Amino acid sequence: MEVKVQLDPGSEQLDLFGPADSHLRLLRRSLGVHITARQSSLVISGSEDNVGRAADVIDHMQKHLLLHRRLTTDDVTGFIEEGASTAGAEAGQAISVYSKKVVEPSTRGQLKYIDTMLSNDVTFCTGPAGTGKTYLAVAVAVSMLKRHQIRRIVLARPAVEAGEKLGFLPGDLQAKVNPYLRPLFDALEDMMDFAQMRKFMELDIIEIIPLAFMRGRTLNEAAIICDEAQNTSGLQMLMVLTRLGHGSKMIITGDVTQIDLEAHQKSGMIEAISFLRRVKGIGVVELGQRDIVRHRLVQNIVQAYKKHQEPQKPRQRRETSSD
Repeated sequence: MEVKVQLDPGSEQLDLFGPADSHLRLLRRSLGVHITARQSSLVISGSEDNVGRAADVIDHMQKHLLLHRRLTTDDVTGFIEEGASTAGAEAGQAISVYSKKVVEPSTRGQLKYIDTMLSNDVTFCTGPAGTGKTYLAVAVAVSMLKRHQIRRIVLARPAVEAGEKLGFLPGDLQAKVNPYLRPLFDALEDMMDFAQMRKFMELDIIEIIPLAFMRGRTLNEAAIICDEAQNTSGLQMLMVLTRLGHGSKMIITGDVTQIDLEAHQKSGMIEAISFLRRVKGIGVVELGQRDIVRHRLVQNIVQAYKKHQEPQKPRQRRETSSD
């Protein structure tokens, strides 16, 4: 069987094919297919199943390169191992933002997360590092702003140190809280150019604030994202939830395995999920290790830590009988 795959005009063939065509050679070896480059297309030949898999992997490679502007051997290996035919189907929910054509989910869990955000007024999302909790929430918010479905975006985080004390850092209030809010800036900078982001912030169309700054406000026609919400108290979480105004959408994200509160404090996020899970209009998504889309080692690191942190079952004593 032979299939011709048209290459995206926006993709750089050198980056797509890899140094000395290393990505194509990896595909040939792994899937047992022949791949020939012809100007703006690739011709794949081999068995029907393997040709289909190779075509899906190449499609996923092109989308990844378009979104992230780089493609590594680890990325290509991951697409081959995971089965890009499934991944390609899962990437059906495209989100249009300012600086890129689309942001797409890479896993089944991420696809469910996007669907849940779009179909509910309030969404809780938990998951380990690297699963795209914050990134996809910001993408949905930016997409809604671009389509004039909302008038503003409010991004908030609790200012809780992860085992470090930062209270004596020099500078004014903004300088002190910026380290806490940096991940939100990073996600936004990936959705629009810096000048546009700065303009939106000057006009208060985008607000990035510590959680305490939300007290006493009602936020209408806004996308509200509360990040690192595992570090909220019960009262803080109730305060956040009651900021929701008319025409607004709220997304609350956190990793419930990384709680930095004092030992005696309960996480407001865990409490809220248990109280609100069955309330109509509120969605709950739990992302897992399979949804990690950072460097492939991140998945292994999370797995190793989880394995060692799980409580060990007590060994049963073997009873012996004497004659």
